[in-house]
Amino acid sequence: MIGTLFFIFDRLVEIVFLIPIIGMLAYFIDGFLKANIITPVYILVLFIVSVIAVFWCFDTMIRHATTKRSAIFVSFVDLLFFGAFIAGVYELRFIANANCGNWHGDGEYVSLGPFGLYGAQTGNPLANDLNKTCAMLKASFAMGIMEVIFFFWSALWALWIWRGQPRPVARKEVRGSSSSRRRSHSSRRGHGSRARSSSRRPHYVV
Repeated sequence: MIGTLFFIFDRLVEIVFLIPIIGMLAYFIDGFLKANIITPVYILVLFIVSVIAVFWCFDTMIRHATTKRSAIFVSFVDLLFFGAFIAGVYELRFIANANCGNWHGDGEYVSLGPFGLYGAQTGNPLANDLNKTCAMLKASFAMGIMEVIFFFWSALWALWIWRGQPRPVARKEVRGSSSSRRRSHSSRRGHGSRARSSSRRPHYVV
């Protein structure tokens, strides 16, 4: 029961932090699409992982009974998301030490497209506030790190739930032992009845 409560709470926290990540990165993807420029990997990876993760979180919460029965599978998938978020955060690592109060794009100014060099050359208003771009990327990076921790914990709670479930193998063994006792009892009764019937047979002396 405790593991289930902590699992649900962890799922709610994951959803709360996944939605802002999706919203902020969708803002960047929309800008790249409108400028007809390929979105850089450091935005796409974390965005795709976050979208899939939020659907997974909702699914495991809505179908909670199924989640409890297949808790070991849920734990395995959560560990996959744990690794995927590590990959997404790693791709966005350049923003970790950026000073968003006075950011100039650093080495990513070209790859920022409409938010960077290309936007400045074409007069795109998205390139007018690099500090805002930095702040949104840094916030996504920070919440991505938090999701790494949250999914690791939810994997552990799902494993806890799985360990608390009754094992069907044990029930089979009980049924098997009871059936073997019935067979042995019936065999003893059979031997006894055959012995009694043989004792009732008449004996002829020639």
